[in-house]
Amino acid sequence: MPEMPTKLAEIVEEFAAAPRDVVLEMLLEYADVIPPLPPGVDREGMEQVPECQTSFFLRAEVNPDRTVQTVFDCPPEAPTTRAFAGILAEGLDGASAEQVLAVPDDLYQRMGLAQAISPLRVRGGTAILARLKRQVREQAG
Repeated sequence: MPEMPTKLAEIVEEFAAAPRDVVLEMLLEYADVIPPLPPGVDREGMEQVPECQTSFFLRAEVNPDRTVQTVFDCPPEAPTTRAFAGILAEGLDGASAEQVLAVPDDLYQRMGLAQAISPLRVRGGTAILARLKRQVREQAG
């Protein structure tokens, strides 16, 4: 049974072990990880995540070698949501479709974020992950 990507597992561990008072600070560092949309890509080919309080779009592509490529679009004025995507962008970089599907649905709770941010925001992050996994599942067959 595949496990979640090592990089993502390390991020989860780092957060879970961190003192509560620095978790939010750590989270927000990931807001800068998301690269801008690649040239020729716009929101049209992307899926909106309505559970997020801000306009958030994503797309997952399964390459022929079964690695997954993620594209996220989220406004800078939504740092928490951007941080969720940043964690996924970094943690899933180079991961296989199987590894992405092995990511636990309660990823953000495992990181201890439920104590640091509002349930509504955690729900938005969980929805991002769920939609990403669904897109991967549909393409990976």
